[in-house]
Amino acid sequence: MTDEVKETFGSPGGRAAGGTASAGRRGAGSGGTPPAPGALAAKVRTLAPSMTRSMQRVAEAVAHDPAGCAALTVTGLAELTGTSEATVVRTARLLGYPGYRDLRLALAGLAAQQQSGRSPAITTDIAVDDPMADVVAKLAYDEQQTLADTAAGLDTVQLGAAVTALAAARRTDVYGIGASGLVAQDLTQKLLRIGLMAHAPGDPHLAVTNAVQLRAGDVALAITHSGSTGDVIEPLRVAFERGATTVAITGRPDSPVTQYADHVLTTSTSRESELRPAAMSSRTSQLLVVDCLFVGVAQRTYESAAPALAASYEALAHRHGVRGRP
Repeated sequence: MTDEVKETFGSPGGRAAGGTASAGRRGAGSGGTPPAPGALAAKVRTLAPSMTRSMQRVAEAVAHDPAGCAALTVTGLAELTGTSEATVVRTARLLGYPGYRDLRLALAGLAAQQQSGRSPAITTDIAVDDPMADVVAKLAYDEQQTLADTAAGLDTVQLGAAVTALAAARRTDVYGIGASGLVAQDLTQKLLRIGLMAHAPGDPHLAVTNAVQLRAGDVALAITHSGSTGDVIEPLRVAFERGATTVAITGRPDSPVTQYADHVLTTSTSRESELRPAAMSSRTSQLLVVDCLFVGVAQRTYESAAPALAASYEALAHRHGVRGRP
């Protein structure tokens, strides 16, 4: 790497994948940790749509040939992809690595994993004339890959910070529209069952008017795969400005919603196709993150959460023909 590139891009700064956009405004960011080698392909799949074309070429090269790229200098990779050294370093940073040296180490680790017998994932499209057995197999494969990618790329420091905020919150508001709205409802129902106050307003106007009432000690959580849904961003912005702790669950860590998020949790998704819209796989990955948040909160509040769960189970048992806990 040239001295000029080192000077410009050699130290972490700005927004990295899996980190926060606005955390620096309130000092809530973790700084993030570089993704493990196995998470590199997941990062590429998640972030490629938001990259410039030149950065996509770099990302695709390192994902498709980690062993070959690990042997290249930053200049060599720039020449291979027809880009510049600065673009290579920017891509490394966007993928979550402090610099190109760290990316090369991850590439070497990924190459070693693949040589040990672990085959790369293959995305398969569903055709109009596919038999149902193939549809089931392909959807199951893609959902498994989506969950694995999300788990591999999830920043556990950010996750832990979000859990801490939720566990101590006076009140939690969760915003989501469409498929993300269903995930928002799922989280609020879980929190309510362990005795925590939570709301998932379905009306965008109500979401904003509720957000106005939030303050320090409250939590506002936005769920949006694209990260650019205005009806989700607006209440999160209001909550952020009111002093509430804000969390974003999104597939685009550099999207507008992260401007108002103290903590960002990045999800993965499979490639969108005509018969498999992004909302399907994004919902799967969002539900995984929601479950991680809930279990973390239940752990932190176990003394009150366990009795609350038992009480709700007993209250509903007669509706399911169950008498007492098994």
